[in-house]
Amino acid sequence: MIDHVAIIPDGNRRWAKLNGKTSQEGHLQGFERTREIIETALLGKVKNLTLWGASIDNLAKRPEEEVKHLYSGFQKYIKDLLTYKEIHKQKIKVNILGKWQEIFPKPLQAVIQKAIDATQGYSNYTLNFLLGYNGDEEMLQAIQSIAEQKLHNPDLIVTPELIKQSLYTKDLPPVDLLIRSGGEPHNSVGFMMWDTANAHYYFTDINYPDFTVQEFDSALEEYHKREKRRGK
Repeated sequence: MIDHVAIIPDGNRRWAKLNGKTSQEGHLQGFERTREIIETALLGKVKNLTLWGASIDNLAKRPEEEVKHLYSGFQKYIKDLLTYKEIHKQKIKVNILGKWQEIFPKPLQAVIQKAIDATQGYSNYTLNFLLGYNGDEEMLQAIQSIAEQKLHNPDLIVTPELIKQSLYTKDLPPVDLLIRSGGEPHNSVGFMMWDTANAHYYFTDINYPDFTVQEFDSALEEYHKREKRRGK
């Protein structure tokens, strides 16, 4: 089993354009793909699964109508998530990380909080969604938090452990494997920059709505074959 896999599910809009669909239809197809991956990943293959749902830039810079559809999709998807038998049978804890409490509409915030509360006692697996999340913003907030602590405690020593505890992801282990779909092999706004310091990367040209469970399994298989030297 892999301890922590993170996914940047890129390519929903490109898939829609290639298939004569609307951006909304591309995102909806992406939501369905996510459900399939969750069902296969959190059954003995991956202990902690993290998916990036929307960056702050996505929500601030894209057309208003598209953002409304994203919010609607998130609300329906997260609400449906609690009906998955495997969530409760396998004791999968749901975490929503990012600035969703500051950015998202109140009805969506309520659905998110319900999902968090309903699974907070679970600990066999964790399913993490990054919503209203930028990696550079996460690090900036961590630095600001540490600076404030330093003002009140001049003897405070800044350690890797202190930095980790100041991140949104403070309760998650480092990322072992980062998967990015969509054919653009790069990072975005410092995605999980602290947690991916020693991660292996897997890039694919496949747009996310076409990123099947079989493709996901291929990524895991390739990771298991790689040598993990960690600087040795």
